[in-house]
Amino acid sequence: PTALLALGIQQIHVGQEMIGKISAAGQLMQCSASLDILFLLDGSYSIGKGSFERSKHFASKLCDALDIHPDRVRVGMIQFSSTPHLEFPLDSYLTKQEVKEKIKRTVFRGGSTETGQALKYILHKGFPGGRNSSVPEVLIIISDGKSQGSTAMPAMQVKERHITVFAVGIKFPRWEELQVLASEPPERYLLFAGDAEDAANGLYSTLSDPVCTATAPGCKVESHPCERRTLETVKELAGSYVCWKGSKQPNAVQASLCPFTRWKRVLIKHPSRCFRTVCPDPCDSQPCQNGGTCVPEGLDRYHCLCLLGYGGDIHCAAKLSLECSVDLLFLMDSSAGVTLEGFLRFKAFLKRFLQAMVGQDSPMSVGVAQYGDSVKVPIELGQHKDALSLMESIDALDFSGGRTLTGRALQYVAQHGFRSAPVFADVQDDLPRVVVLLTDSKSQDSVAEAAKYAKDQNILLIGIGSSFMRAELTMVTGNPQQTIVYSDPQDLFNRMPELQRKICSVGNPEGCQAQSLDLAFAVDASSGVGLENFLRLRHFVRSSCLHFIINRDVTQIALVTYGSKAHTVFALDTHTSSSALLQAIDQVPFLGDSASAGSALQHVHSDIMTVQKGARPGVNKVVVLLSNGRDMQDAAAPAQQLRHDGILVFVVVIGDAERDTLLRVAGSPNSLVHLSSYEDLQYYQGLIIERICEEARSPVNLCKPNPCMNQGVCILGPGSYRCQCHGWEGPHCESRVLRGDSPRSPALPPRSHGQWSPRGLQHFSRALQHSKR
Repeated sequence: PTALLALGIQQIHVGQEMIGKISAAGQLMQCSASLDILFLLDGSYSIGKGSFERSKHFASKLCDALDIHPDRVRVGMIQFSSTPHLEFPLDSYLTKQEVKEKIKRTVFRGGSTETGQALKYILHKGFPGGRNSSVPEVLIIISDGKSQGSTAMPAMQVKERHITVFAVGIKFPRWEELQVLASEPPERYLLFAGDAEDAANGLYSTLSDPVCTATAPGCKVESHPCERRTLETVKELAGSYVCWKGSKQPNAVQASLCPFTRWKRVLIKHPSRCFRTVCPDPCDSQPCQNGGTCVPEGLDRYHCLCLLGYGGDIHCAAKLSLECSVDLLFLMDSSAGVTLEGFLRFKAFLKRFLQAMVGQDSPMSVGVAQYGDSVKVPIELGQHKDALSLMESIDALDFSGGRTLTGRALQYVAQHGFRSAPVFADVQDDLPRVVVLLTDSKSQDSVAEAAKYAKDQNILLIGIGSSFMRAELTMVTGNPQQTIVYSDPQDLFNRMPELQRKICSVGNPEGCQAQSLDLAFAVDASSGVGLENFLRLRHFVRSSCLHFIINRDVTQIALVTYGSKAHTVFALDTHTSSSALLQAIDQVPFLGDSASAGSALQHVHSDIMTVQKGARPGVNKVVVLLSNGRDMQDAAAPAQQLRHDGILVFVVVIGDAERDTLLRVAGSPNSLVHLSSYEDLQYYQGLIIERICEEARSPVNLCKPNPCMNQGVCILGPGSYRCQCHGWEGPHCESRVLRGDSPRSPALPPRSHGQWSPRGLQHFSRALQHSKR
C-alpha cells in the first residue's frame, strides 16, 4: 500500500518499504571528508519562532550525517535577519555533541529578512574559523525565501567562489528565490526542512559523490518525483453588486453593477525531482515464507509476522497440527483431465500438508485413494504408523489417466474406503470420517447421488479445486463452507490452514451456523498499539471472520478502525461473501494517532447499527472492541448506550488497564477478555466466537435498536412490530409525507402502519438499500 506523507508544504508519495530504506540509509550515512559547512539560519519575523525551532531541528539532524572532527567536517553557524550575527565559528566546537548542543541553545533574534546582506557578510568575512578554501566549502541557507532586497548578484558571487550552496525551504517557502540561491542543478541543492530525515538524506546524496566518501556497500542514490509548494496571496474577482451612481439629470441616481474583489491564499505547486540514498534492509531478501510479513529491526535484524498455522521457526515454516482425531481419506483425481502436471501438484500439496500436520503425537489415521476410469486405494487408513513411510508411499503414486468419473470414485470410497482394522478395547473405533476430494477436472458422470450416499454414511466431504470447479465442488459437499477454491498453483499451498480448520470442524460446526447476526469489529489502530500489533489485530479479525457464513440472511460483518476518530472501513451490508470481506480486511491501513475507544463505540452506535446503514431489524447484534486499554474512560457511556439498545459489547483488551474501567465498558466479566500480550490473542479466539454465538442464539427484542427512522416510535406486536410515524410514512418512517398530488416513491409499499414480520422486514430492508443505490 502507498502511504501519503504530508510533509508540511512538500509532498512525497512513498511506500512504507521506502520509508524503512530511508531510515536505514540515515543510520549508515556518515560524511567523513575534509569539509567546512556553514549554516545560515533565517531568524527574521517572517519565519517566526516556531519555524526557527524547526530550522534548528533540521540543522541538528544534518549533523547526525556528518563526522564532525577538527581534521574532517567542521561546522559553524550564522543567524541573519536585519543584520547577520555569528553564532559560532567553524573552529569553536570540535565534536558532534558540542555542535548539536550549541544549535539547541541558539536564541531567535527577529527582524527583517536581509538575505543579500548576509551573503555579502560571507563574501567579506569568508567562513569564520574555516580552513581558507583549502577544503571544500558548503553553505546551507535555511529560509522562507522572502528577502527584503535582491539576492541574485551576491548569490552569484558566492557561487563564483566555488562555495557549494544548499537552499533549504522552511514554513511556506518562496521556491523561486531559493532556486536563485542554490547551486546548479537546483533540484539537487533544494531541500525542505519540514521533513528533516528525508532532507538530511537528500543533502548526503548530493554530497556523497565526489565530496564525501562513497556510499555504504549496497546503498545507491536514486531520484524520485517530489512536489514543492508555496502559499501565495492572490486577488480574485468575487462578483458584482448593485451600486448607485450620480446621474446627469438633476435629483436622480443611476443603478449600476460594480465589481468587487477579495484576497485569497492559494497553494502554488512546483513539480520537481529529489534525490535520496537508499540502503538495503534485511527484509530485501524476503526471508519470511508462507505469506509471512517481514518487519526490519535496525540494519541487520528482522522478525516475521506469520499467518495462522505457520511459525514453526523464525521464517514462518508450517506449524500446524490436526488437533483433532478423524479418519481422513484423500481422494485424488488422477484422470487425463487433471493432467500429469496437476496430479504432481496435488501430490506435492498432500505431502506438504501431511508433513506439517502429522507430527509424532498426531493420530496417523490417514489414507489416500486415486481415481480415473477406476478407483484404487493404494494407501489404506491406518496403514502407516510413521510420517516417513507415509511420504514414501505418496511418492510412489503413479498417474493413471482415463476419464474423470468423480461420482463413481465417491461412491466407492464411501463403501470401501473406511474398512476398519480389528477393534481392540483400547482403540477408539468411532472417529468422524472425512473425505478430502482433490480435483481440477469436471466430472464425466453424475456426482449428486454419490455425494448424497456419502453424507448418509455420516462422511464429511471437503472439496478442493481451482476457481472454475466451485459449482461442482459445492454440489459434492452440499455446503460452500466445505469448498476450497484456489486462484493459482501457489495459492493452493496457501490454503493449508483453511483445510486444517475444515477437517477439524466435523462435529464442531464453525461459527454460529444458521443463526442470523449483525457483527461489528472496532479495532484500535492508534500509535499506542503500533504497526506490528495492529497487523496482529487485523489478522485476528480476518481469521475470526472465517468462522461465519457471510451473506444477507445469516451473518453481516462491519469493520471500524479508530485512532482519535473512528473510520468505517466497511458497513454491515457492504460485503456479501467471505472472499470480498477478507480482501477488504487485508487492505485496512494503520492510522497511528492517539486513541479514543469512546468515539469508536459512539460511531458504531450512530453509523453502523442503524437500519439506514444495513443493520437488520430482529437480528441480534454484537460489537467486539479490540483495544490496548488506554484512553478507555470515555468508552463507558457509549457502551451503556449500545447495551440499552440490545447490542452486546464484547471488550478485548491487550496490555495494562484498570479492571474497574474495563468492566464499566464491558458491563459484565462475561463480556471481557483481558490479555497481557498480543501473541495470546489467538488462544482466546474460540472463547470469543463462542460468546458471540451465545448472543446470536438469545431471544431478540424487535424494537432494540429502534428500527424506525426519523423519530418514529417502535411498537411491539406478537412476533412483529410496527413504526408509528409523525410527518413520515413507510414501514420504517423512511419517506416524508407528500402534500397535494405529488407522486409517491414507487419503491415503497403504500401502507405506513402495517405490521411486519422479521423476515419480511429483512427483505424490505434489502430492497430499500438497492432502491437507494
